[in-house]
Amino acid sequence: MALFEEEMDTSPMVSSLLSGLANYTNLPQGSREHEEAENNDGGKKKPVQAPRMGTFMGVYLPCLQNIFGVILFLRLTWVVGIAGIMESFCMVFLCCSCTMLTAISMSAIATNGVVPAGGSYYMISRSLGPEFGGAVGLCFYLGTTFAGAMYILGTIEILLAYIFPAMAIFKAEDASGEAAAMLNNMRVYGTCVLTCMATVVFVGVKYVNKFALVFLGCVILSILAIYAGVIKSAFDPPSFPICLLGNRTLSRHGFDLCTKVVVEGNETVGSKLWELFCTSRFLNATCDEYFTMNNVTEIEGIPGAASGLIQENLWSSYLTKGVIVEKRGLPSVSPPDTPVDMDQPYVFSDMTSYFTLLVGIYFPSVTGIMAGSNRSGDLRDAQKSIPTGTILAIATTSAVYISSVVLFGACIEGVVLRDKFGEAVNGNLVVGTLAWPSPWVIVIGSFFSTCGAGLQSLTGAPRLLQAISRDGIVPFLRVFGHGKANGEPTWALLLTACICEIGILIASLDEVAPILSMFFLMCYMFVNLACAVQTLLRTPNWRPRFRYYHWTLSFLGMSLCLALMFICSWYYALVAMLIAGLIYKYIEYRGAEKEWGDGIRGLSLSAARYALLRLEEGPPHTKNWRPQLLVLVRVDQEQNVVHPQLLSFTSQLKAGKGLTIVASVLEGTFLDNHPQAQRAEESIRRLMEAEKVKGFCQVVISSNLRDGMSHLIQSSGLGGLQHNTVLVGWPRSWRQKEDHQTWRNFIELVRETTAGHLALLVAKNVAMFPGNQERFSEGHIDVWWIVHDGGMLMLLPFLLRHHKVWRKCKMRIFTVAQMDDNSIQMKKDLTTFLYHLRITAEVEVVEMHESDISAYTYEKTLVMEQRSQILKQMHLTKNEREREIQSITDESRGSIRRKNPANTRLRLNVPEEQVGDGEEKPEEEVQLIHDKNATTFSSSSQSPAEEAESAPEKVHLTWTKEKSVAEKNKSKSPVSPEGIKDFFNMKPNQSNVRRMHTAVKLNEVIVEKSKNAKLVLLNMPGPPRNRKGDENYMEFLEVLTERLDRVLLVRGGGREVITIYS
Repeated sequence: MALFEEEMDTSPMVSSLLSGLANYTNLPQGSREHEEAENNDGGKKKPVQAPRMGTFMGVYLPCLQNIFGVILFLRLTWVVGIAGIMESFCMVFLCCSCTMLTAISMSAIATNGVVPAGGSYYMISRSLGPEFGGAVGLCFYLGTTFAGAMYILGTIEILLAYIFPAMAIFKAEDASGEAAAMLNNMRVYGTCVLTCMATVVFVGVKYVNKFALVFLGCVILSILAIYAGVIKSAFDPPSFPICLLGNRTLSRHGFDLCTKVVVEGNETVGSKLWELFCTSRFLNATCDEYFTMNNVTEIEGIPGAASGLIQENLWSSYLTKGVIVEKRGLPSVSPPDTPVDMDQPYVFSDMTSYFTLLVGIYFPSVTGIMAGSNRSGDLRDAQKSIPTGTILAIATTSAVYISSVVLFGACIEGVVLRDKFGEAVNGNLVVGTLAWPSPWVIVIGSFFSTCGAGLQSLTGAPRLLQAISRDGIVPFLRVFGHGKANGEPTWALLLTACICEIGILIASLDEVAPILSMFFLMCYMFVNLACAVQTLLRTPNWRPRFRYYHWTLSFLGMSLCLALMFICSWYYALVAMLIAGLIYKYIEYRGAEKEWGDGIRGLSLSAARYALLRLEEGPPHTKNWRPQLLVLVRVDQEQNVVHPQLLSFTSQLKAGKGLTIVASVLEGTFLDNHPQAQRAEESIRRLMEAEKVKGFCQVVISSNLRDGMSHLIQSSGLGGLQHNTVLVGWPRSWRQKEDHQTWRNFIELVRETTAGHLALLVAKNVAMFPGNQERFSEGHIDVWWIVHDGGMLMLLPFLLRHHKVWRKCKMRIFTVAQMDDNSIQMKKDLTTFLYHLRITAEVEVVEMHESDISAYTYEKTLVMEQRSQILKQMHLTKNEREREIQSITDESRGSIRRKNPANTRLRLNVPEEQVGDGEEKPEEEVQLIHDKNATTFSSSSQSPAEEAESAPEKVHLTWTKEKSVAEKNKSKSPVSPEGIKDFFNMKPNQSNVRRMHTAVKLNEVIVEKSKNAKLVLLNMPGPPRNRKGDENYMEFLEVLTERLDRVLLVRGGGREVITIYS
């Protein structure tokens, strides 16, 4: 292995990798902290026992315990009585299908690699990303917490209604106040039970786990007692007589005998039932009219499975609140327009019922399918046990629920089924009346099972919150990631108890059940979505061992979950989705960046690929055109951006829309400078984030700046998502560079953008540009529209004024009229054009007449050419060159002052921004160009072609390296003063004189009109075609923009970017 010995630190041997995987232990939450604490104390690390639980004990039984719960014992009989067997069957089938499809999707995800502690949250977050994972994880946490509240409320209901009714603190004075008194009792006792349970969980979870098997035994024993009672009822039904007045069901609380009169001695008097409807026991007492008109009958509440009762209970009997529970098919005489007295001993409906309400109440009875995945760390083979155990548990519970629906409808009288609290059967639990050998088996069993389920919820919910907190994706929840030394989530338990108390204060089991249904359904929906996304994306890492899944099943499960959410309660569904959406957006903006290889990232890549392929079809229409910026910035030796104001201006121009690429070039080789490039990229990213620039960063390493910038202009972007505009800063101090490579790079940049049909924006005096925190309360953005560039000059101020920095600035457009132009008509036409463009701006036409060229312009052009010639000819040291330049400029300045003392403004050294840094090697050849033809300047206008044809002849004097060395050896003095003074006998190029004249005159007009403008946008003239006047081109631009604070030179890309059409 000597061939790979240098790579061992980054690429371990395969044997080491396999050894690490073999020794992998799936630690539960908090164990790692506990072990680290022991190590810090100096104790030896305890060996972690390998997980030994199989499918039956580790997945199947925990799922059974979590799925079977309070709804089965307290509400399923009522649901069957109200909805009927057919609708109840559909309801159970829908809910069980939803959980079965979710279990299939969950099995695929759980077998696609190792699932650490965290269960469903881990699966969703690692499959759909931190935003979805955090949102759905918190929803699942809230669902588990409210489930704890529901179980506690079920415990109190069993305790007060069926075990110790005398324990009620609040007593109702009349029948109408019983519901309110019951709710208050539930709140008081529920709070006490919650406190006790939270204390037990805080003291030690091990006690909860020890009793888990006992609680599970109670559940199984209760279900077996129900089936035994059904079998016994077929040949020996239990005796639970129901008393009916007419067809109205009577509550057994106030009487014992179901008869109107009784014989006491030799006297016939009214029974206790008579007293409830009449003013006295005597037969001549005044009685309720309905009581007088109808007879009392007694029927069996549990006729048994062989009674043929199934046909009667086949269809629904929905009730409204306050309606008396009646038996269909019995004769009844009702007095006309007589209101029902709520104090009479009837069995009343306590709420308005309908199918969707029943779905919301019933659905919590099928939740709990995640229990197996939550215990994945304790399983011997989680990838085999989780699918098998979960699907078998769902199949078992589904069979129990469906059979229970049919058996309850076949064995129990309809009025008893619709009697939610068993008032007609002496206050017994309705399902208990069917059980064998005694109703107390169900009462005690359901009491302990609901207690155990509540403890399990209070144990699991804080750990789920702790897992979310430790991931760090929700900043304000990080405090709940801490706990005791052994990892127990103390703070998370406190928060869970507080949220659980909210559910207890609601106090109604029927009101709490739909709330947790929403959160569980949302969690299941995203489990199905995660499986469908991963399957459709076909990512290489998606290789589940569980093969019996398909994306259509996941999509069907997701659709079913969403439908059930709105079936249960549309307003609860909207609230749950709003909560999840708010959490999603919070994590997106404030949460920690996580890269988990999630499916949403893969989905984004697929969508991006599709969009890029669509963009390749052609260039965007003019109406869709917006500046897609390539911003070229320079970094210093510390890899920090030299001019951050350039990115501020980018943010103001883009406002987060479109494409932005911020790029920089480093000189050197990739192997040597890669770390510097990474630091520069990180620095640029931080600045982009600070300046709120939405885009990408790119740093390239090249042997020289020129090639690097050329590569960026050519290759940045991807497919149709490419830049169409380049933004740079003006090259600062371009005159002082020894090899003049700075301005050469800049001019080549201008030429390359023109050749690539890209727009170019050059920000001059960029250090004076405003930051994003500044605000202009007033001022103008002035546009000097000299030539038409496709509308860039019109579009840029419009975009800038959308930003708060420039929002209060007004837009002014200036255009230049020549001698032959009608300035009045130009102003009208321009106003009309802006009106059609829907742009509001002031319009002004500036007249510039041809005038004689001043001596100042002539001499300025001469000095410019002399300076260029001297610097090209001489190979001097920096100090010598500066002395020679100073002597020339001093003499020239004196000459100008003598000829034109009133107009003396010569600026040769203006510190400005520069595009690139670094210098290249001096060229091997320097061309000295001398103009032999000094023709007189004619003021007649010429086309560019004519100007090119009439260009004066040039004489090329070539200086090779050998000649240069020879000249240096001839004399110590680099150039004699006589040689320098010969340049003052030159006559300036007439084309340069004309260009300088235009620059000077135009600058005077711009300074006069726009001196106080906040920003001046100006057409940028193109560089010379023959490349022999490049340095003169820089001088023209300097003269054109001097004495202006903020200037943006704009050069169009050769296409229309703004249109008047809709």
